[in-house]
Amino acid sequence: MEENKEQILVRHLLLKEEAAWKELFGAYSGNLTYICSRYLTEKEDVHDVLQNSFIKMFRSIDSFEYRGNGSLKAWMTRIVVNESLKHIKQNADTKSTVEIEDLPDLPNDEEPDFEEIPKTVIMEMIQSLPDGYRTVFNLYVFETKSHKEISGLLGIAENSSASQFHRAKGLLVQKIKEFKMSKKAQYE
Repeated sequence: MEENKEQILVRHLLLKEEAAWKELFGAYSGNLTYICSRYLTEKEDVHDVLQNSFIKMFRSIDSFEYRGNGSLKAWMTRIVVNESLKHIKQNADTKSTVEIEDLPDLPNDEEPDFEEIPKTVIMEMIQSLPDGYRTVFNLYVFETKSHKEISGLLGIAENSSASQFHRAKGLLVQKIKEFKMSKKAQYE
């Protein structure tokens, strides 16, 4: 059976070939930066976590097991998410937190309507969420983790994960409505 491009790249990565690592970085760094910046808002933090992630990939490539097309990307994504979470935990006490009492009441179970909103604007909305809400939202929506898994990853109660997700969703609904109102006002 003939090797595909990803398998060939993995073989060269395992040999620690510099050209293969440059190719990997060139091919995946943009996507991995995007994933990392869903969790972290500061560019310096994103850069640091991405660099740490690539170092971790380099050091642990021997443990990577090719499981079919896309498994390399999935492995790298998992490393970037885990490194992002590690960074958040290490810097948690320096970040500002939002008290639940400081937030307005939000409508129950209203789903965010992202239709007709540019991807960059959606990304900005997600990045503007308070740290805890943003982290739980990303893990639940993009990494498809359950609240039980999230509670284990973040060291919080399962109901706290669900509550933070609900609040994040409510804040996004509010931000989307504001965005759509401002767009509507521009055209009037």
